Amino acid sequence: MNEKIGISTEQIQLGQFLKLANVVESGGMVKIFLAEFEVMVNGEPETRRGRKLQIGDVVEIEEFGAYEVVSE
Repeated sequence: MNEKIGISTEQIQLGQFLKLANVVESGGMVKIFLAEFEVMVNGEPETRRGRKLQIGDVVEIEEFGAYEVVSE
């Protein structure tokens, strides 16, 4: 089951989403986090912190779980 994370805009950058989901504490940690953990967006590997996520996208992170982008 995916944890649902609500956003108030049409899209959000992956780095901002990771902070919103409390996966990382600050924006500076995102680059390091993406280098150390496998992050999948809709089943495909992703390493770009600027990747735009849309409503309905699913972010899976090894050792953390899965998160779905939903509208607030």
